[in-house]
Amino acid sequence: MKAKDLDRKFDNGEDILRYLELSKARRVEQEQKRVNVDFPVWMIHSLDKEAKRLGVPRQSLIKMLIARHIQEARA
Repeated sequence: MKAKDLDRKFDNGEDILRYLELSKARRVEQEQKRVNVDFPVWMIHSLDKEAKRLGVPRQSLIKMLIARHIQEARA
């Protein structure tokens, strides 16, 4: 099936799952890659305090802050 035909079916609200090979599906640029970053102790304490206030793990807070900064820089 051509992409334009699949797009048309999707746009018309048709079920297109039977046309997809979900075992090979992936989210583009969403793969995880580990990086190591060294922070000063005072910054770790501040991050932990803010993470606790928000009820999220430190790593999630760091990701949120970096993502927000990137979005704002692009705007």
